[in-house]
Amino acid sequence: MDEQPLSPLSPAISVSTTVALPRQQPNATSRVDVRGIFKHLRRHLPLWVGLVILGFFLALVVAAPLIATHDPLEQDLLNRLKAPSAQHWFGTDELGRDVFSRVVYGTRVSLPSAVVVVILVTVIGSLLGAVAGFYGGLIGGVIMRLADLTLAFPGIVLALAIASLIGPSLQNMLLAACFVLWPEYARLMRSQVLVIRSQEYVTAARSYGMPERQILFKHVLPNAWTPLLIKAALDVGGILLLVSALSFFGLGIRPPTPEWGAMISEGQAKFFNWWIATFPGLAIFFVMLGFNLVSEGLRDWLDPRERQ
Repeated sequence: MDEQPLSPLSPAISVSTTVALPRQQPNATSRVDVRGIFKHLRRHLPLWVGLVILGFFLALVVAAPLIATHDPLEQDLLNRLKAPSAQHWFGTDELGRDVFSRVVYGTRVSLPSAVVVVILVTVIGSLLGAVAGFYGGLIGGVIMRLADLTLAFPGIVLALAIASLIGPSLQNMLLAACFVLWPEYARLMRSQVLVIRSQEYVTAARSYGMPERQILFKHVLPNAWTPLLIKAALDVGGILLLVSALSFFGLGIRPPTPEWGAMISEGQAKFFNWWIATFPGLAIFFVMLGFNLVSEGLRDWLDPRERQ
């Protein structure tokens, strides 16, 4: 019996060649996900609020000559101890200097000093803690015993002792703050390294014959930086308070350079002239608030559980 050719419209052919095509989805990249942006902002609201506050003070650092209404060092004894007014927004001090302008210019001293200290203690403490945790032995023992010895003293007392011993100046004040704060970062980094060095990928790198130094800088340190970043953002406010305290006691930058701690020291005896110490204190408060909010936002953002 001769076989009949199948028709192109045969049901067998139509069934076998039928392909279920996926429904075409709208192009999600062609429009802005406004709802997603607001959801991200709500989830990380402390981070963005802190960045706005710090951005404001950063603008004061950069554009202080444009924002200040008077010369911060100019004395006007005829207008000394004047209350806040339209001419002097934050009033004047006992030498007739404009408090608003001194607060603005004080941002150029106080804020960079705190940032420099936190960068130095993060780098120094992280490297020492990484060496102590990764290599251990005699070197690690000496580093951690030195850290324990430093932490045995109250931070502010030890900083005051060091600053008074080496002399009052901006550089000595920053050096005293670094000496007091590095052990905290060393201990945190050491605890991170002790956990990470036992991970499987570190063991695999050793099995391939990778040098220990390369393992430390390529595999261990990049995975241990997150807690230190959060701590650094949180500590900037505390370091600012420590630096201001040293200046308050006359162990920081020398007059007449405007600095928030020194300004509070000048106004603490002027109870009825409240504006002299109040506005520098508020500046310290808002900077600390900004860094605390940024630290909280970074913790939530970098936490894997929050991302899930």
